[in-house]
Amino acid sequence: MNLTSQLTRFGRLIFILLVLSAPSMVYADTGDILSRFQFYGTAQETYDSNVNLSPKRDRESDTITNTGLGLRFSTLPRSETTGEFQPPSTTRETRYGIYLDFLPSYVYYARGTSDNYVSLSGNMDAWYTWDKNLTFRVKDYLIRSEEPLEQNYSSSALPGQILLGSQTGRPIYLRNVTQPSLEYRFGEGDIVSVNLLNNVYKNRSPLFENSMENSINPKVTYWLNIRHGVSLEYALDLGDLQRSPDTTANLGRGRYIYRFDPTTSVFAEYTFQRREFEKQVFNPALDYDIHVPAVGFEYGFSPTLSLTGKFGYFWQIVPGQIIEKDKKGNIVLTLIGSNEGGPVYDIVIKQRTQKTTYTLGFQGGYTEDYFTAQNLGFAKYNQVVGTITHQLMERFAVTLSGRYQRPKFSEGRVDNLWGLTTAGSYRILRWLTLGPELSYTGNHSTKVHWAENQSNGPANDYTDFRGIFRVTATY
Repeated sequence: MNLTSQLTRFGRLIFILLVLSAPSMVYADTGDILSRFQFYGTAQETYDSNVNLSPKRDRESDTITNTGLGLRFSTLPRSETTGEFQPPSTTRETRYGIYLDFLPSYVYYARGTSDNYVSLSGNMDAWYTWDKNLTFRVKDYLIRSEEPLEQNYSSSALPGQILLGSQTGRPIYLRNVTQPSLEYRFGEGDIVSVNLLNNVYKNRSPLFENSMENSINPKVTYWLNIRHGVSLEYALDLGDLQRSPDTTANLGRGRYIYRFDPTTSVFAEYTFQRREFEKQVFNPALDYDIHVPAVGFEYGFSPTLSLTGKFGYFWQIVPGQIIEKDKKGNIVLTLIGSNEGGPVYDIVIKQRTQKTTYTLGFQGGYTEDYFTAQNLGFAKYNQVVGTITHQLMERFAVTLSGRYQRPKFSEGRVDNLWGLTTAGSYRILRWLTLGPELSYTGNHSTKVHWAENQSNGPANDYTDFRGIFRVTATY
């Protein structure tokens, strides 16, 4: 893994974003420029009962210490109460701006269950708008970590959702995702946009494979009148995988929308996707098509409470088969796909009040996992994810989150992934915050076709308890 090249790439993006933010600093004095920067330090102590997410017979506990010095830069205003930069918001933005948060940390273990290393966490968001209609935006996040449970940072992910292809053990991996986009508003609610994505994943362990994803996604939404609207989109996704067959996916989606009022609408949509794989003799994979008709609604109970829902059915159709023969004509491999189908649903409830914020989501249907540690492929999928944050006092907030994810893969593997986390944040001084956290996570496989110990259950079952105490000082 070339850490220097990834940091160089991240540095180039920082330079681009600083150039984009230059208009806001041309006429600023030195004091105003310096106020855009914020340094902070973190110290974190973690007790982990199962650092490698191993089965009960193999698990090892350890105490992990993490110290880091971070830098934030932003053109956005600071909070009057905490002094922190306000995050970018799609509902309230300036004409141009930049938000950057970069935190390198040193991680070391008390018992030496893994080599000490340097972790990285970077997050950038920059935008520029011409004539209130045309907006160019660049988002990027960079992660270098050993954390087996990798957070899902996609735009459609719910808070607390993890990627399915979570590694076991603690090999260092690096992920860098860059998302440029261009959006043009040509009417009230009429939008045409082009979204690009470059997703690079590298892992030091030979057990997992590296990958790179590139995609382009043009969209258009047009309102015929105040009540009737249409939305069309296309996506081309190219996957370059280290050992598995490279993949190409084409997706098309059309949606008709009927709006009763500004807060209530219903829609009907149809999605078609075709995924094709590079033909490999020793590692074949079957192409497939997916058809998804669905209906849904969006309803705003109030400015702070909203409910969205989508319901449909998917068909995965595998149109062919692969038969490999040796030089004598003997069949050495037969790969015949089976079609899949099932209901699709996506229900999300969001509420934001003065002291409490919560998100609760129920999702099901299918998912695809091709750019993670394990590249598990197509799976039927159900999940529920919820997060509640409550401000108990002016300086003390608590968060409770839970998740349950159940993917069923084509080879018969069925995982039951779950997690429960409670965390607090207490700002004892304007510049000093304490953050205790407790979590309990696990996985239970109800059916597998590979290594299984009769007394201890499937080889990928685990439970893990963590206790964390974090101190953050901001300057």
